[in-house]
Amino acid sequence: QVQLVESGGGLVQAGGSLRLSCAASGRAFSGYAMGWFRQAPGKEREFAAAISWSGGTTYYTDSVKGRFTISRDTAKNTVYLQMNSLKPEDAAVYYCAAGRLYAGRPSRNPPMYDYWGQGTQVTVSS
Repeated sequence: QVQLVESGGGLVQAGGSLRLSCAASGRAFSGYAMGWFRQAPGKEREFAAAISWSGGTTYYTDSVKGRFTISRDTAKNTVYLQMNSLKPEDAAVYYCAAGRLYAGRPSRNPPMYDYWGQGTQVTVSS
């Protein structure tokens, strides 16, 4: 079975950094996008970043560009989200997800992702 397990969440002050990890197992992820989504209290789950597993091409939502970096280590089957210059509005539960690429790029929409982790809480204090 496919399993995605997030880790690395926690409490950080505004301006600080966190590195999230997503350990993936259960299948080959070639042809897949590995994405990070986040859901803040009272809001819908939203796309944050994604990377194509095979090619390593990255995609970001505008609000995190220049601050977050998504990467993957194919040998470790692990996806990372390095989050710098964190803002209070970044606080959310962060979910790792895997979905097939369409036309060579990932979707921003959660229904397009087949597999999800349990989420890890990121809290940013001001």
